[in-house]
Amino acid sequence: MALLAAALAAAPGAAAAADSDPAGGRAPEGASAVLDGLKTYGQAVLHTREGAVRQIPAGLYEMRVDGGGVLQTYEVGLGGDAQPEARYTEIGWGGSPLAGNGEGAGRIRWVLEHSYPQLNDLAGLAKAAGAGSLTAESAAAGTQVAIWRLADGAQVEAADPAAEKLADYLQRAAGRMPEPPASLGLDPGEVSGPVSGPVGRLGPVTVRTGAQSVTVTPDAAAEAMGVRVVDAEGRPLATASNGSRLYFEVPAGTPDGMASVSVQGSTRVPVGRVFTSGIPAQAQIVAGSSESASAATATVVWPQARVVPPGTEPGTTAAGVGALSAPAPGTGAAASTSAESPDEERLATSGSSAATPVIASLAVGLVVLGGMVALLLRKRPLEEDDETR
Repeated sequence: MALLAAALAAAPGAAAAADSDPAGGRAPEGASAVLDGLKTYGQAVLHTREGAVRQIPAGLYEMRVDGGGVLQTYEVGLGGDAQPEARYTEIGWGGSPLAGNGEGAGRIRWVLEHSYPQLNDLAGLAKAAGAGSLTAESAAAGTQVAIWRLADGAQVEAADPAAEKLADYLQRAAGRMPEPPASLGLDPGEVSGPVSGPVGRLGPVTVRTGAQSVTVTPDAAAEAMGVRVVDAEGRPLATASNGSRLYFEVPAGTPDGMASVSVQGSTRVPVGRVFTSGIPAQAQIVAGSSESASAATATVVWPQARVVPPGTEPGTTAAGVGALSAPAPGTGAAASTSAESPDEERLATSGSSAATPVIASLAVGLVVLGGMVALLLRKRPLEEDDETR
């Protein structure tokens, strides 16, 4: 019964913890934006697997960053038909269509770093590519064609001869570069542990950003429970910078719970970061960025420390009877001691315990014994009557 009660008490806390895990992973980090549309582009010719040939636009898109800022982006994959006003969020390569294409992704970043718009010297770019002369439109078209080829091996070519020469040059020359960091991130995105001592300190969570400074804001739940975000010396933090370590201070006696902290700042989104809209074919990759607003969130989860009465060992009661001690309120059945066997765990979920068969046997024995006593008492008066007669 103690195990059952503990399990029921723990259920709300477990549900809250599950709800706090967005999509089974860490919270979003970095910038979010809305696609403005295709701005600087030329034309390309696509040869489909079915043998068809069609002309498609190829070039630079622009995105409006929430909170301020502008991004220039290229499409990652072909045929996405990216829609203006679609909402996008920053994400790592592992969560994008580039996942599993480490070599291609690294080469695409090289292309972005060594072509338009990162290189505005179009005459120098044309000379390196042997392209004669390039305009912004043909440079954007040639760069997009090279990215499509490296992303998924598409059979595509630029319609403009100069743009096609640029695409060939970029594809041939592309080296491999590592994945760029998030514009703003917190590592790890979640910390957890028991609260012990007058104040439990959990962490650290490290700030990763190109911004000179970011604001640090605990959520309303943290403030309501007295949870503070501090540095390693215990000083409250309102701002932080790249490499800063954040800790959560949770007052002793605080019930099981969770809280979060948000950091916000303004920085350039690194070239090569991917933005997705939820439709893989419409992913965009950053080719240029103004100062843009970014944000990230980290979560802390804490269970109460289990209290065992003095002189009581786990797995026994104070009287020394082989039984399981009940967890402290809120710790749940998961905090039961290691003395619990697998059979006892299975029985506990149904409200029974390993002692149930013994109790049932004793009950049956008592019923049989009671019946025998009743028969003996009934028989004795009859015998006395016979003797009297």
